[in-house]
Amino acid sequence: MGACLGACSLLSCASCLCGSAPCILCGCCPSSRNSTVTRLVFTTFLFLGVLVSIIMLSPGVESQLYKLPWVCEEGAGTPIVLQGHIDCGSLLGYRAVYRMCFSTAAFFFLFTLLMICVRSSQDPRAAIQNGFWFFKFLVLVGITVGAFYIPDGSFSNIWFYFGVVGSFLFILIQLVLLIDFAHSWNQRWLGKAEECGSRAWYAGLFFFTLLFYSLSIAAVALLFIYYTQPGTCYEGKVFISLNLTLCFCVSIVAVLPKVQDAQPNSGLLQASVITLYTMFVTWLALSNVPDQKCNPHLPTPLSNETVLAGPEGYETQWWDAPSIVGLIVFILCTLFISLRSSDHRQVNSLMQTEECPPILEATQQQQQQVVACEGRAFDNEQDGVTYSYSFFHFCLVLASLHIMMTLTNWYKPGETRKMISTWTAVWVKICASWAGLLLYLWTLVAPLLLPNRDFN
Repeated sequence: MGACLGACSLLSCASCLCGSAPCILCGCCPSSRNSTVTRLVFTTFLFLGVLVSIIMLSPGVESQLYKLPWVCEEGAGTPIVLQGHIDCGSLLGYRAVYRMCFSTAAFFFLFTLLMICVRSSQDPRAAIQNGFWFFKFLVLVGITVGAFYIPDGSFSNIWFYFGVVGSFLFILIQLVLLIDFAHSWNQRWLGKAEECGSRAWYAGLFFFTLLFYSLSIAAVALLFIYYTQPGTCYEGKVFISLNLTLCFCVSIVAVLPKVQDAQPNSGLLQASVITLYTMFVTWLALSNVPDQKCNPHLPTPLSNETVLAGPEGYETQWWDAPSIVGLIVFILCTLFISLRSSDHRQVNSLMQTEECPPILEATQQQQQQVVACEGRAFDNEQDGVTYSYSFFHFCLVLASLHIMMTLTNWYKPGETRKMISTWTAVWVKICASWAGLLLYLWTLVAPLLLPNRDFN
């Protein structure tokens, strides 16, 4: 009898794992939207992969990676010995991260293809999107195990370029969300100031605008101090100066009378946020410069008793300040993608999300009242999805590629004789900062150039 009761209990747990997303988080998220809970669970899968990747970079795990077929062999089983006193053990963590992020990217790409053109929760594929979590977890584990048995060969080299493109696109997505956040922030505080008739809201906007510009100026000064040297580091000087000039230009454009007439909510707050983010991306780019004189994050030449890594005599690790801050920004951006839709129609169109239709608001409020006491979420997508399932998974694919490049410090696997960043990382990030500034500039001048279109 006890065995039968135990089996029934296990079957009930299995049914929960195979059921909808609300069943998993029923006690934590009462009266939550099914669409929100589903995105959070998928984001948890991504964060789990990030956590495993970080663990792979710990020294204690590297000793266990020697047992895998792609480790420390080149050609016909010949062990790789790098120049100096170090073998390929220094590269194991980076290659393991490549395989872990490949598995998460492949998992989300599979759902990107599977969820194309899902219009509502009535579609049979919506049940797969919002349920069967236990089986989806098994699929992720299976892909991960298989990825670690892929022979090295040209896999890492090819996957590196996928990571470059994906990281570039994800940086642009980060900027789109940041621009939208700044516009929404400015619009809401201006609205509260008008409603309440209080100058405190204006003072708050002025304070944060001044703070962001002050931080940006301080960042420029620190970049010149630590990432440039007299008579050298010309690339860094050009990048910093050019981005500072571009930020100054977009700040001037943001307060032009014609721009203010076309977009009354546009102002210096958004420009200050974009300026600070541009300086952040510039910092990330300069931290990848493969020149020890221009990059303080590259350790100094080591002594004879210390392990060397390559002809330059130094090695690069991801656990530095730019990578840690980049990881935090990545987590916040990914959560932002999962939790909210935009207040602006154009951003929702770009990100393939939409606000709840007004007709459905009353129905959803009734559903919330019904299920609030039951501790579960309600289906808010019976008449239409609130976000594109396919595009959401594609964003997670780009997020997987971006975090792969961040954790490996843009290490190129083909360069087995040195563990330093390449100019590829520098140019990708600098170009992303330029593309972001042009995108923000377009949001300012588009109403002037296209007066017949609605940009409200």
